[in-house]
Amino acid sequence: MRKPLARPILALVLMMPIAGCATLGLNGPNIAAPNSATARGPAAAPDAAPIPKPSAKTADSLDTTTAEQRAEAAKKPVGGETKLGTTIASLGDPADPGFWVKTGLVKSETPGRIEDPKTGKSAKVTLIPSGKAAGSGSEVSLPALRLLEVPLTDLPELTVYKL
Repeated sequence: MRKPLARPILALVLMMPIAGCATLGLNGPNIAAPNSATARGPAAAPDAAPIPKPSAKTADSLDTTTAEQRAEAAKKPVGGETKLGTTIASLGDPADPGFWVKTGLVKSETPGRIEDPKTGKSAKVTLIPSGKAAGSGSEVSLPALRLLEVPLTDLPELTVYKL
């Protein structure tokens, strides 16, 4: 007499090595998820920051932007921007490269800038709609928060501008 759970358990055991292929990078061509950096557009540019290695664990190893990219992002634009409001910011996905903010202050992806009113430091970013209400806070990329020199565990109030 066969046990009723034998087949499902056998199927799971046989599928486990296949499931591990994605973790090891053996799952074929890299197809980006809909909200990943490559699907956003600006991060797909040739000068975009690469995705961090899976072994990255520190802020330094997760921030794959170059000195030139950081210098460009730190430049304040000369006019032509619109203040959208302020937001309470938290660290977004640290493995998602580039300079970006997911916020309810925009309805479509657009170039922008964030500024820490306490220090005056700013970063040019891609503003990405979060789908949440404007007052619900925003997620900010690791490189952008580092450029502002904001502690990664803080919840700073930032001013958001559309370029």
